[in-house]
Amino acid sequence: MATVEMPRHVDDPPNLMLWRIDDVTPFLILLVIGILINQTMIFIGIGLITVRLYGRFRESRADGYALHGLYWLGLMPMPHRSTPNPFIRRYLP
Repeated sequence: MATVEMPRHVDDPPNLMLWRIDDVTPFLILLVIGILINQTMIFIGIGLITVRLYGRFRESRADGYALHGLYWLGLMPMPHRSTPNPFIRRYLP
């Protein structure tokens, strides 16, 4: 039986039963898409493969790497005034 990582600190990502939310999210999104276009079994398979690949990706990177990538692409805006615009790549004096 594989070991299950339980959160030990307050700032650990939230869990849905035994899985981290960021592991379950791609599967649930693909499941909903599969239900909407009436191709559920195909998208369940694609979802399982996506979860496996994302898990490997996440384990080989630092914590918060995916969130930083989303910010860099402009998909996760920050409401703070001190956070710079992600589309400004060069700052001139």
